[in-house]
Amino acid sequence: MRIALIEPFFSGSHRAWAEGYAQHSKYEVRIFSLSGHHWKWRMHGGAVTLARMYMESHFQADVILASDMLNLPVFLSITRKKTASTPVVLYFHENQLTYPWSPADPDAVAGRDNHYSFINYASALVADHVFFNSQYHREALLNALPQFLRAFPDYQETTTVRAIERKSSVLPLGLDLKQLGLQQHEAPSKPLRAVILWNHRWEYDKNPEDFFNALFALQERGIVFHLVVLGQKFDRYPPIFDEARQRLKEKILHFGFVEEKKEYGKWLQMSDILPVTSRQDFFGASVVEAMYCNVVPLLPKRLAYPEHIPPQLHYTFFYTEDNSRAFINRLQRMIMDVKVLRKQNVAQFVEHYDWCSMAPRYDEALFSLTKGK
Repeated sequence: MRIALIEPFFSGSHRAWAEGYAQHSKYEVRIFSLSGHHWKWRMHGGAVTLARMYMESHFQADVILASDMLNLPVFLSITRKKTASTPVVLYFHENQLTYPWSPADPDAVAGRDNHYSFINYASALVADHVFFNSQYHREALLNALPQFLRAFPDYQETTTVRAIERKSSVLPLGLDLKQLGLQQHEAPSKPLRAVILWNHRWEYDKNPEDFFNALFALQERGIVFHLVVLGQKFDRYPPIFDEARQRLKEKILHFGFVEEKKEYGKWLQMSDILPVTSRQDFFGASVVEAMYCNVVPLLPKRLAYPEHIPPQLHYTFFYTEDNSRAFINRLQRMIMDVKVLRKQNVAQFVEHYDWCSMAPRYDEALFSLTKGK
């Protein structure tokens, strides 16, 4: 079976997902992609360029797997001579309808953000099947779509939401988790004191303000800990990172993006606690990666996080969000009990997300769509 994977935003987690599946699938996966820049233009115009690339290629796919950044109706209309009978799958890493837009974004301020949501909606409508990376994500989009459509003046077509629901399911993100694992002789020695980790993107939706403010409060209490800050940094990022670099400088073991996977894995292996304050996570790849390296998470009980922990253990790893002082106190207890934390095995909860397990699930799901075609 030949699979055309169409990715307009070939960067970060989108690129890792595409390359990971192509590497681990038993089928032939050809990636058609554009660089991960100018995300709004990629959603508008990327389909035109990718359609040209696909039509000019000699590759005839048995199934098309497209990410949510693609304007799928445009792509299919341009390639219809080649794709008219090809099953098409849309994979939602995120969606623009329930994603928290930055208040500084001029499109959001001016009310021009609906078009990106409509691209997601129309793409889901024309796909033969829709995959979401988590059950939370699936429910969030399907629940938000009726209200979104009712905001239009007429012919709102809200019954189409049911059609999308019937052809949608959950297919979790595949990750190269085993690359993060180290041989026994490579594992770094942990410091005596607890190591707190940040390994998310340096962006507003990850809510770094609450994370670092909690650490500032612990510092004022005289609590001793170490800090490792990783994650992708962009030209514009929340200023709290610069403040934290100065105020917590005596506690910092590392502060900055690490591109090399093995080095990234070493910092995860050295860390103990992952306090998560994110406003949005449709799957939580950085959380899963940390957990695979036995970093114990402290999570808000919402978004996709409950799906990564057995329900009977939720009380151990989740905190109540309506009390910041309680969150800080909980984090303090974890720091003080670090010797106990280091004996926990949280990797067992997420190891099934490795591509060794997920690629066969993807292969089976996509192959099933070609039957009868």
